[in-house]
Amino acid sequence: MTDSSNPTATIQQTPPLALSKEKETATRGMLLRFLSQLKHGRIELILPDGSRQSFGESGDSELQVRVELLSEACYRKILLGGSLGAAEAYLQGLWTTDDLTSLLRLMCRNLPRTEVLDNGWARIGRFAAKIGHWLSRNSFRGSQRNVAAHYDLSNDFFQLFLDPTMMYSSGIFPSPEATMEQASVEKMERVCRLLELQPGDHVIEIGSGWGGFSLYAARQYGCRITTTTISQQQYDMAGDRIRSAGLSDRVTLLQDDYRTLVGQYDKLVSIEMIEAVGHQYLPSFFQTCNQLLVPDGKMVVQAITIPDNRYDEYFHSVDFIRNYIFPGGHLPSIGAMQRATERTGLLLQEMQQFPDSYARTLQCWRQEFEEKREQVLSLGFDERFIRMWNYYFCYCEAAFLERAVNVGLFVWDKQCY
Repeated sequence: MTDSSNPTATIQQTPPLALSKEKETATRGMLLRFLSQLKHGRIELILPDGSRQSFGESGDSELQVRVELLSEACYRKILLGGSLGAAEAYLQGLWTTDDLTSLLRLMCRNLPRTEVLDNGWARIGRFAAKIGHWLSRNSFRGSQRNVAAHYDLSNDFFQLFLDPTMMYSSGIFPSPEATMEQASVEKMERVCRLLELQPGDHVIEIGSGWGGFSLYAARQYGCRITTTTISQQQYDMAGDRIRSAGLSDRVTLLQDDYRTLVGQYDKLVSIEMIEAVGHQYLPSFFQTCNQLLVPDGKMVVQAITIPDNRYDEYFHSVDFIRNYIFPGGHLPSIGAMQRATERTGLLLQEMQQFPDSYARTLQCWRQEFEEKREQVLSLGFDERFIRMWNYYFCYCEAAFLERAVNVGLFVWDKQCY
């Protein structure tokens, strides 16, 4: 693992290994054979020597992209790292494309064929990544370390691309013309309505972020909110925002792990925090939620989910997001969440899914991020970091557009028995 205090560090890189000319040639052949099996979309590949080859569907295709390999080292990266190695090669500037989101969508559509990249030598790199992910599990200390590695990069950094609400989660776009800020407000209002908030309610929020939801709910509905985050940067900024809004009498900000929370509350909300819980801690998370709610209480969780039919495979693998962006991250499936609530009094009543809104949210963030490129550099981040975050935005956008993942609001009631 690398030092999480370095904002340009990655979690796990594929191990360096020099290849002979013969193996370089063989690796190039493997890549070209893989591309020749593409059934969906079309890729024009420009090799380091300037030659061009095309792969995939002929004629008009919804997904057509051009990929240029800028170095023979790409072959080595892909051989030793598979799909993670290909991503790492992008971060190092070893290849480029005219449409990264479309390329990643194309890869999603050809998933059974792309898995061949992760065989052979690539298993070594992926095994190392799995060890890194296992070491990042979300124990008390692990959670603090993992959250700090992402959310404590810099408040100034996140302010560059998030809208004024500072919501770092999917909005819900009420119309094609809606702005990112309007989508964030629409989502927060949707959550409040699903919670059936009343002025006399006391709400517990697990995962404060930068205080966006607690400020909105307290201001618009007059309820009391106790909210917690274990990110130092979020805690500092959320506290400043609560005081500046004059809402300290309604919003109580904590810096506690969810497992240590006590008391009982009328309503509970958690917005895209469950992805930082981890598979083995899902039952503990829902047990805690159950204990915090009064009988007949209601909770809303916004969660990014993986399809149930891919959950086991996902659980035993490491992808780009968990390797480079969210150490310790884990997407639950709907089934995994339901199984985790079996020994609680929580009953799932409703779900509302909006993957297209998340794809558009990521487009908005990426556009702002790209426009603020120079300001990102001025904060001390480097070109590799910029490419990593661009890949992150495009990777997630592609996944939502292709329904490789989904996002939704899940409403649970606590049964009175």
